[in-house]
Amino acid sequence: MKIVSLIALTSITLSLLTSCSKPEDNAQQSATTTAAKYSLAQWSFNRDLFAGEMDTVDFIHAAGDMGFEGVEYVSQFFQDKVDDFEYLDRLNVAAKKAGIKNIMIQVDNIGNLGASDPELRAQAIAEGKKWVDAASYLDCDMIRVNAHGDGSPEQIKANSIEGIGALAEYANQKGIKIIIENHGGISNNGAWLADLVAKLADKKVASLADFHNWCTERENGELWSAPCVKEYDAYQGFAELITTAKSVSVKALAFDPLGNETTMNFAKFFKIMHDVSYDGYLGIEYEGSDLPSREGILKTKALAEKNYSLQNQ
Repeated sequence: MKIVSLIALTSITLSLLTSCSKPEDNAQQSATTTAAKYSLAQWSFNRDLFAGEMDTVDFIHAAGDMGFEGVEYVSQFFQDKVDDFEYLDRLNVAAKKAGIKNIMIQVDNIGNLGASDPELRAQAIAEGKKWVDAASYLDCDMIRVNAHGDGSPEQIKANSIEGIGALAEYANQKGIKIIIENHGGISNNGAWLADLVAKLADKKVASLADFHNWCTERENGELWSAPCVKEYDAYQGFAELITTAKSVSVKALAFDPLGNETTMNFAKFFKIMHDVSYDGYLGIEYEGSDLPSREGILKTKALAEKNYSLQNQ
């Protein structure tokens, strides 16, 4: 009887100790068990896709083979298939077979939603609606658009509020979220883009925060390719965008022998995400040229996993 009583008393004591653990300890344990969600940006295979060595169906299967949970399409790689629903069916079938979720379409080449000419803006909105429909058919959560236009930064912002706002109204009816990325020109200014997103909050517009893309001015006013003459602080800009971000582009360009990115500080970016409890997908995007695409993608993902773990241990 004494032995039984002692066992019972020990059990009660352990139960009391467990129930008296600090709430913050329980929260910390919960945080450490939360797993990150990784999606693969199609642009990571841009060299293979442009060379005709891969198509979008191949990309889906590659993402599944590498253990990704979702894919982020780029419209450039099936620009002429936006309303080809037989083709979109092929993507749906491939995604289901690969066990992959269609997360978003990154939309380019529709014209400028921030154009000063109302007719050009209307054309961009009309083209954007086609991609909203495609995203809906693919059961995506969102499409990424660009805040590009002409004129002063404030003129581009005002026109983008009109253009992106009109597209967002249509997207909301389809259950698709519009997100804007720091992706060229004035949109690479974190404060400018954060203010644009804030002014579109009533339309449920959010941001896509990219580790890279912070050049706000290039030679000869070029949007891409030309040498950068004015650059925004990457970590400041990322912090300004992450509070409204529904997606993050975890981008890498080059690695040292230890697997660390040589052009940016991953630890800083992951701390910024951790500090605001970002819990959306981490979109892996290898944009380098030194490594084969698959190798670069896996190195980028490994570095992301390492930094996510360090912030959440």
